Amino acid sequence: MLREVAPGVLVRQSAFCLSNAVIVLGDDGVLLIDPGISGADLTDLASELHTRGLVVAAGFATHPHWDHVLWHEAFGTAPRFASRTCVEHIHTDLEDARGKAGDLAPGAPLDLLGDLTPLPDGPRTLPWVGPRVHLVEHQAHAPGHVALLVEGAGVLVAGDMLSDVEIPLLDLDSPDPVAAYAEGLDRLSDLASTGARLVVPGHGAAGDAQELRRRLALDRDYLRALESGGGEDDPRLGPDTAYGRDWLLRDHGAQVAVGRRGHA
Repeated sequence: MLREVAPGVLVRQSAFCLSNAVIVLGDDGVLLIDPGISGADLTDLASELHTRGLVVAAGFATHPHWDHVLWHEAFGTAPRFASRTCVEHIHTDLEDARGKAGDLAPGAPLDLLGDLTPLPDGPRTLPWVGPRVHLVEHQAHAPGHVALLVEGAGVLVAGDMLSDVEIPLLDLDSPDPVAAYAEGLDRLSDLASTGARLVVPGHGAAGDAQELRRRLALDRDYLRALESGGGEDDPRLGPDTAYGRDWLLRDHGAQVAVGRRGHA
């Protein structure tokens, strides 16, 4: 169910990995960011929008991982924006993404997955009729990852970063995954300093400005710990954590190996 987290900004959370779809109200429709996972998620979201009398004026994919590039015909044919790097990457890995979605997102229309429009060159704001949305691209977590700051509402849509349930998940194909992630955190911090009062991660709970600062510090501590083979004491990996602890521990082990190699 949609819930308002800030004036003009709504979130719908999926049961799958606590994934967040973000909706921003515009002048002639809504901006729909990372809309959801399964076919049921997508159709339920479309039904809620219809009930509220809302149409989709623009879509946005924060990064090229399969669970962020899904779509449904019920959302219409509005342009679905992403960074040029994101678009290039999803086209290269399209069959792999469709395979994962076919296994993990039952009922999602695979033929619409990754049908994205590259952002135009020029100012780093979203080309739509609605609140000004500032865009910052970085290479942490995935190629061409973009964070969005909704001006006025002060909402930072972080994509797969700044989560309360996931450790920083590095792009292990990057030449220097730890450095790329650290630079991404710096860019998010700079963006947040321009007026963010709420952060919405791709997975997990939204947080206020104090929580945003806490997550930035926690993620930086985790990256520093990786350099010495640590990080397992991060609270998101704790024994009482119900969210994905098995696969997070697996991914953490792979990241420890990369962190050691990068700072040997």
